[in-house]
Amino acid sequence: MSTVLANVTCVAIGERGVLIEGEPGSGKSSLALALIDRGAVLIGDDGVTLEVREERLWASPPPSIAGLLEVRNVGLVTMPAASAPLALVIRLDSQAPRWVDDVEQVKLAGHSLPLLRLYPETGGLPLRAELALKVHGLA
Repeated sequence: MSTVLANVTCVAIGERGVLIEGEPGSGKSSLALALIDRGAVLIGDDGVTLEVREERLWASPPPSIAGLLEVRNVGLVTMPAASAPLALVIRLDSQAPRWVDDVEQVKLAGHSLPLLRLYPETGGLPLRAELALKVHGLA
């Protein structure tokens, strides 16, 4: 059984998926594009399909938008797409705390995942996202 999430973007960094949440216009697609420029692979932009495989929650591109990334001021761009087990949820949040003592947890399709809020309007956002995956993401 699969679940489709709308208004989210997802990329694979190495063998692990990073789901990016945020309000419309918060920079989800821009963060994905920057991560893709650094070697990540698109899973889904503006939607992702979740399904359980071997007790892990996997993210895959919905067939109707597979391989499409909306690049602001450019349009829809076609690129390779992948699937990966989710390891981290990043929420772009202008109220993100400066310091993180304990990483939040979020339940998606019955699976608990670490959730980290990142302030979207600063330099180095892709670097912080990669570091968040390294430090807080599921193995």
